Amino acid sequence: MDCQYLPLSSTGQFSSLFLDYITKTATLAPFYNRFPELAAFGGQLNEKSFDEEKRRVLVDALERQYSSLANKPDFSVLLQPNTYTVTTGHQLNIFTGPLYIIYKLITTINLARKLKETYPDYNFVPVYWMATEDHDFAEINHFSMFGRSYTWQTEQRGAVGRMNPQELAALFKQIPEKLALFEEAYLKHDTLANAARYYINELFGAEGLICLDADDAALKRIFAPIMRDELLHQHSGELVQQRTEQLEELGYKTVIAPRDINLFYLDDQLRERIERKEDGSYRVVHTKLSFSEAELLSLLDEHPEKFSPNVVLRPLYQETILPNLAYIGGPSEVPYWLQLKGVFDHFQTPFPILMPRNFALYVPSVANKRICKLGLTPEELFQDTLKIKHEYIEHHARHTLKFDNENKVVNKALDAILHKAQMVDPTLEKAVLAETKRFANAIARLEKKMRRAEERNQETGVRQLLTVKAELFPNGGLQERSENFLTFYLNDKSFLQKMLSVFDPFDYRMQLCME
Repeated sequence: MDCQYLPLSSTGQFSSLFLDYITKTATLAPFYNRFPELAAFGGQLNEKSFDEEKRRVLVDALERQYSSLANKPDFSVLLQPNTYTVTTGHQLNIFTGPLYIIYKLITTINLARKLKETYPDYNFVPVYWMATEDHDFAEINHFSMFGRSYTWQTEQRGAVGRMNPQELAALFKQIPEKLALFEEAYLKHDTLANAARYYINELFGAEGLICLDADDAALKRIFAPIMRDELLHQHSGELVQQRTEQLEELGYKTVIAPRDINLFYLDDQLRERIERKEDGSYRVVHTKLSFSEAELLSLLDEHPEKFSPNVVLRPLYQETILPNLAYIGGPSEVPYWLQLKGVFDHFQTPFPILMPRNFALYVPSVANKRICKLGLTPEELFQDTLKIKHEYIEHHARHTLKFDNENKVVNKALDAILHKAQMVDPTLEKAVLAETKRFANAIARLEKKMRRAEERNQETGVRQLLTVKAELFPNGGLQERSENFLTFYLNDKSFLQKMLSVFDPFDYRMQLCME
């Protein structure tokens, strides 16, 4: 596979906050701990401590969660004090969702490998934090394969990880291709979390990737002191708001808005925000549930699994229950993590190294041949369709499609006419200028007609160009944000291994992977 690289800033697809972070802009230094470079992990290893009891709770939770899998990993390495994790997380999109989720997992696996090479005295375990408690079903209920979209319809509510995926049997009837791995996952497991763990383990278990479901009473118990503080004192919202205002003062758009209480109440078919009322009691929004302070704290002590951190506290939960060094995130995640360092500082928890995932445009062999024939560069591929079309036509035209030289001659003559007219009668100036404008408009119309004529002359090349553009940028967006990995994997079972072999976790560029 031939790889070409393009600065992310050249793609027109990323926010200024994200781009400034990956280029190590000095004004952003206060918003994170260490910049994501290989040498920084030495300091992170020295700073991160994780006690033996937490390791035992973590391993016990993983053993329970993997108990039904035949090919489960050996978790005992996590009991060793020189073992650390690197983590990525995402929602449980059906059939793995868009390509970029696969790319996040591959980046995490490769980071663990790279760290082991550089720091051989330590062990590094890649972790996929399954966002099982997320309740935004609309974000996970669809996927696209071979240009066609498929959607899961259900009446189930609440945390998606607890949903029963066997309803997907109806969806399999709509899919022409045989997807044995996912049929086994969805039709033979009782929750979406268990199904996702099964197929991720089948795809990446041999690479050392571990799936963690944090919707677990024992893991929540470790985090309970921070959740108690949140219920009583609501520090996190104020701390995030301070960082948010600082970022906005620097001219950046921020991603998340904190709540006063950044916790949900979690139960079967229910995940709703907890609010504190003026009288000091608490209520669960959109329900009839209410608690006194004593009742809610008692519930937290007895059933911490009924509390679920939102986007503000989830990262802190992650760093509390894992011996984690780095979080691998996308172009939306990295910016919102930059809003959170104040929360980590307050709870005296090391802020992990914040790493962008790998970015890629996969170019199948047929498309690659067309690109070579058309003579397109990586920069041109990322231009909008109209611009790349115009530039292609101009580049391949036998004659120039603009009257630039002719206009210079004519404009010089028109200036002379205007000067002469003013000498004869100053009131003629408006008439001359009007004729000049009509002439300019006529030239513009002629240029458009010439372009259309040249477009007809180059109809075959233009058609091939638009076909390639539509194939590599579905609906005008990045391939990795819409296309599913199965589009390529079904035709090439080595697809995942190829991407594993070419991704460098410390290369923050767009990678064009050309077959």
